[in-house]
Amino acid sequence: MLGKPDLLWRRWLSITLRSLHLAAVVLAGVAIFGSSAPSVVGFVLMLLTGFALTGIELWHHPVMWRDVAGVFIALKLPLTLALLLVPTMAEPLFWFLLISSAIMAHAPREFRRRRIVG
Repeated sequence: MLGKPDLLWRRWLSITLRSLHLAAVVLAGVAIFGSSAPSVVGFVLMLLTGFALTGIELWHHPVMWRDVAGVFIALKLPLTLALLLVPTMAEPLFWFLLISSAIMAHAPREFRRRRIVG
C-alpha cells in the first residue's frame, strides 16, 4: 500500500464525497432548470457533501478560513441558500456558483491558500 494509511483513507473519502457532490449539483441543476419535478434531494445532498468536504479540508488545513478558498466557501453558503429562497435568481446563481467553484477548485494551490483574512 502506498502512502500513510490515514492519508490514503482521507484521499478516498474525499474522492467519494467530491463525486457525490458533483452528482448533487447535477440534481440541483435539474430541479432549477425544470427538467423534472422540483426536489430538495439534490440541494440537501449538495449541502451535506459540501459540509463534509469542508470538514475534511479544515481537518487537514485548520486555518483555511483565512485563505482565499475558505472565504470563497463562506460566501458560497448564503448564495447556495439563495438558490432555494429566491427562485427568480436561481438560474444565474447556479451558473455563477458552478463556474466560480470550478475556477476555484482548479486554481493553483498558491492562490487558493493565499491568506486574505487575519
